[in-house]
Amino acid sequence: MTEPEKKLWYNFFREFQKNHDIRVLRQRPIDNFIVDFYIPKLKLVIEIDWESHFDDQWKAYDVERTHILEWLWLKVIRFSNEEVMKNFDGVCESILNNCNKKN
Repeated sequence: MTEPEKKLWYNFFREFQKNHDIRVLRQRPIDNFIVDFYIPKLKLVIEIDWESHFDDQWKAYDVERTHILEWLWLKVIRFSNEEVMKNFDGVCESILNNCNKKN
C-alpha cells in the first residue's frame, strides 16, 4: 500500500468498519481491475490516485475504468494522494457522505 492508502486504512477504515458494522476490502479484484478500497454492502469503490494518474493517458484509462465499474452498478469516488495527506479530514468526511447517500 502507498502511504496515503495506509493512512486511510489504519486511521479511518479500520474504525469505520467497527463503528458502522460495514466491511471494507482493500486491493479488491473487480472485473479486470484491482480497486484500492471496496465497500460491498454499499457498492462503493474508493480509489486513491497517484500523480501519474493526471497525465492524459492515465486520465483516459481512469475514465474508462470508472465507466466499466459504474456499468457494474458501483459508485466510484477518487482522491489524489495529496488530498489524503493534506486534507485527511475532508477526504474522510466525503467518504462518510457518500456512504450515507448509499445507505
